[in-house]
Amino acid sequence: MKRILDIVFSLLVIAVGLPFGLVIALLIVLDSKGSVIYRQSRVGRNNVDFLLYKFRTMCVDADHSSLITVGADDARITRVGAFLRKFKIDEFPQFLNILKGEMSIVGPRPEVRKYVDLYTPEQMRVLSVRPGLTDYASIRYVNENELLATSADPEQTYIQEIMPDKLNLNLKYIDEQSFRTDCKIILETLKAILVMNEE
Repeated sequence: MKRILDIVFSLLVIAVGLPFGLVIALLIVLDSKGSVIYRQSRVGRNNVDFLLYKFRTMCVDADHSSLITVGADDARITRVGAFLRKFKIDEFPQFLNILKGEMSIVGPRPEVRKYVDLYTPEQMRVLSVRPGLTDYASIRYVNENELLATSADPEQTYIQEIMPDKLNLNLKYIDEQSFRTDCKIILETLKAILVMNEE
């Protein structure tokens, strides 16, 4: 049932959002050199890697220096990219990942292999379900980049504090997952994005 809803909702979003997506693609091309779509290897269900899609919001090869984005003023972020990130519009291409069956609308956010290799056996349980576009952790850490910007060592703060808390929330979702829970998370995600941008 969840898979059917993922497919139907993704098709509707893509159909409605396609004209806006084309405009965004044009703005990205005009703003900076590089491809419109950014692809990054993430770890999905059953510990299998897949390519996650996003609208490119950074300069080409920006992820070679760090996998973590620190603050809204990160010099690697393009002008158009800053706007896309602010409203989470850069995540739109992931509806293609959902159609392909690599992701779900709601589920633990997929992580890069570097950090998955640090998971404990219990934390690895988050890989028993399809990763998602949003989850409890996305709501709690909707301003994660700003939190990391206040740290003297952002990567260690992520590994030692933020990532374990995210994984606990992911495990909570796995234990509680239901259609009602998914609807609640979707609504709370939209609310969190709107509140964040009103501040």
